[in-house]
Amino acid sequence: MSEPWAEKGKAGLPLKVWMIDESDFPSTGSVAGRIRFLLGYAILAPSGHNTQPWLFRIEGDSAELRADRSRALPVVDAEDRELLISCGAALETLLIAAAHFGLRTDVSVLPEPDEEDLLARIIFHEDGRPEEAESRLFDAITKRHTNRQAFEDRELPDGLVDELRAVAAAAGAGLHEITGGERSEVAGLVAEGDRIQMADRSFRRELAAWIHPNRSRNGDGMRGYGFGFNDLMSYAGPLVIRSFDLGKGQAAKDQELAQASPLLAVLWTAAEDPAAWVATGRALQRILLAAGATGVSASFLNQPIEVAEVRGRLARAIGRPDGFPQLLLRLGFGPEVKPEPRRPVADVLSE
Repeated sequence: MSEPWAEKGKAGLPLKVWMIDESDFPSTGSVAGRIRFLLGYAILAPSGHNTQPWLFRIEGDSAELRADRSRALPVVDAEDRELLISCGAALETLLIAAAHFGLRTDVSVLPEPDEEDLLARIIFHEDGRPEEAESRLFDAITKRHTNRQAFEDRELPDGLVDELRAVAAAAGAGLHEITGGERSEVAGLVAEGDRIQMADRSFRRELAAWIHPNRSRNGDGMRGYGFGFNDLMSYAGPLVIRSFDLGKGQAAKDQELAQASPLLAVLWTAAEDPAAWVATGRALQRILLAAGATGVSASFLNQPIEVAEVRGRLARAIGRPDGFPQLLLRLGFGPEVKPEPRRPVADVLSE
């Protein structure tokens, strides 16, 4: 089925990667050819500012995932924590797609301690069988889009939160649902994080640099429509963000989103290192796809995690003073949104 956003000429070209057709899978081709096809799904994973900070290398029946630190966000993500989380999400997407098409995989995370950019090595085997459980997640890959709009006042499907907790635990992370009095406290921390970030000119410049006009042909970054900007405002928005401290208004908006979202939850880990960050990304993508399979959308309110002086207070607020909050998610039923663009597979393949 065609989507309206895929029919608007050259400006829609970066969005057409979302129209990947599983019937095109080269089932009788080489393993390398099949891996390349599967990367068409991996590139649809979420990433901070839609930077898509991953590179893949295919060699025979194996693939390597590497961090592309040239696409780092040095202000908001100084330690490349979110960069590695993004790469972990791409890795998990690749594995889900492989399982759907009947390829068994062996995965080694951080296989070479001396190569910090080499995040994973995956060997693909042809003796697998399509996995029905993974196919449910697979079907949600092309439907998953970050949704920054307000969600409906509508409860999530029964049992979904328990399923998402189990998904996180299986990946070595925890998912803490924020309820009761915690909700107001965490919403306040979101607002505080907004005010601190937006008061920082370097943060605003970095953010604005990754927001592109609605009709841009760029294959990365965030288009203005994701923030509710019309075509004209999508050109002016980055200039406004760079020039003015809008923290007070943004804080009020995000505080309300945090308070009103049907599910507000922290994805956290017991460790704080590259392995934990990759694991967080893998857990994140399975959470997003499991939620998406039920029609539930998600977006992020990571401000209190990205601001160092607020992060510890968030950990204490959720009763995890010795843990490390990695992401703050909001989930619910929202309006349909257009996806963000993606670079084609050819642009993320390295020799």
